[in-house]
Amino acid sequence: MSLSIFNEYESEVRGYVRSFPTVFSTAKMAEIWDEDGKRYIDFFAGAGALNYGHNNDVINTAVIEYLQNNGIGHALDMATVAKRDFMETFVNNILKPRELDYKLQFVGPTGTNAIETALKIARKVKGRKQVMSFTNGFHGMSMGSLSITGNSYYHDDNYGVPGYTYQVPFHNYLGDKVDTMAYLRKIIGDDSSGTELPAAIVLETIQAEGGINVAGEEWLRSLRKICDDFDILMIVDDIQVGNGRSGEFFSFERAGVVPDIVTLSKSIGAGHPMSLVLMKPELDKWSPGEHSGTFRGNNLAFVAQTAALKKYWADDELVKQTKAKSKIVQKRMEEIALAFPNLIREIRGHGFIWGMEFKKPELTSAICSTAFNDGLVIETAGADSEVIKFLGPLVITEELINEGFDILQNAIKKVITKEA
Repeated sequence: MSLSIFNEYESEVRGYVRSFPTVFSTAKMAEIWDEDGKRYIDFFAGAGALNYGHNNDVINTAVIEYLQNNGIGHALDMATVAKRDFMETFVNNILKPRELDYKLQFVGPTGTNAIETALKIARKVKGRKQVMSFTNGFHGMSMGSLSITGNSYYHDDNYGVPGYTYQVPFHNYLGDKVDTMAYLRKIIGDDSSGTELPAAIVLETIQAEGGINVAGEEWLRSLRKICDDFDILMIVDDIQVGNGRSGEFFSFERAGVVPDIVTLSKSIGAGHPMSLVLMKPELDKWSPGEHSGTFRGNNLAFVAQTAALKKYWADDELVKQTKAKSKIVQKRMEEIALAFPNLIREIRGHGFIWGMEFKKPELTSAICSTAFNDGLVIETAGADSEVIKFLGPLVITEELINEGFDILQNAIKKVITKEA
């Protein structure tokens, strides 16, 4: 195994290859092998892009058949059979059962493009420049997305990140005794607060990169009410925590709220690049071609996701399985927290995204590195990388969950023994 070509020629911006220093070769569902044949359990799932696992047979079969039949590959936003099948399946399996009425806009195949699109249409429709977002939020790496991302690591004054954004405290950011929604209502309603009325408020209902911070259901309902009272659009970034990650297809379902705009990417393409913006019909004020992109709509992703939707979202079986396995993940994390009470501050999560916050952030990288050496792919989250984050594929087996947590617990023991 050699990483020399990557070290010599790939940009210094490369990140994950530093955390997982091997050359991967093959993968199946929740397991990966490197070119030397070493096996790894996947608690990472492509940062949430592989909710249905690696090389899922249902998805691969559909894509291979499409390619062998010379199906349309690139078509910009022209009509294709693959796009039609996806749209019909998405509407019938996802939107209609949830009584959601959204128009679909296909944008460039990255999550940040969906966010840029949402910001652009919100400002256009409302005729206001200001947008609000939340502390610890992460929304992408392009300019508009960076302007609403909290972590200072991703900011540089030389980037020229646009203004007209304002960040407010997320749920429990100031502790559980401070009502951050009362604060938000006050500054929006007070002409002396120094902030303009925003066109939109953008949030992740479960902050993933920010440290697995879960917004309460009543908090989300209060936010929806504020948006309604002040004529502000509510934009939910469901790029990482949508697509079944929260247990339900959309992360906001648990609170019974309906956002005005929803951004989807990562697993909406079932392992293939795709990004999608859902908007209430009355917001669709675009002129033809006003917001475009050469790769808006990936036909292979349409085929892959159509197969996934038909397999996993025609009934509620996946939801039941995800919620059941979520309890196993939570239990294993709680057991680790009890085993290392001096190291772990808190366990938090929802659905199939969980995190352990460590009191000493400097330990987490060493623990994840040790776990990787022992056959587990897992990453950190949080402003200081203080949280070890579970993000396994939804299709992972209970056996692999337990085997992975055994590796993680043993890695913690190794690191603290070495530290001592």
